[in-house]
Amino acid sequence: MKKSQRLKVIIDLHARQERDALEALGISQQKLQELQAQLENLQSYRLDYLGKFAVRQQAGINITQLMEFRAFADKLDQAIESQQQTVSNHEREVQRARKRWEDAHQRTKSLQKVSDLALVEEMKVEQKREQAEQDDRAARSGRKDGTGSA
Repeated sequence: MKKSQRLKVIIDLHARQERDALEALGISQQKLQELQAQLENLQSYRLDYLGKFAVRQQAGINITQLMEFRAFADKLDQAIESQQQTVSNHEREVQRARKRWEDAHQRTKSLQKVSDLALVEEMKVEQKREQAEQDDRAARSGRKDGTGSA
């Protein structure tokens, strides 16, 4: 088996790993978008809640309602903080997935270059062999013509 053929098997394996890494990156990016949307929804809900509470507060509320508001607002703040941490953690995961894909892509590209060089070298060797055969045939043909006419 020629070197370029052996390299093709390796390249195919690395290309499959690269596709898998790209797929994992896509899934990770999609998950990040979902987490960011959840964070935005929490933040939006908090703003709406604060707005509605401000309107009710102007109309006058009792201490129990105020304490319930503060408790719920604290829970919302905790949920937002937790979601922000989850988003940050997943952003790092996306970066790691991107790095894995970039590394896999670079390996595949490098191996393809090596394979291309091996193929070029094999073609040069084959051309030299064919040229040598043609030269040999021409030399034999010339000897036959030279001995037959003398």
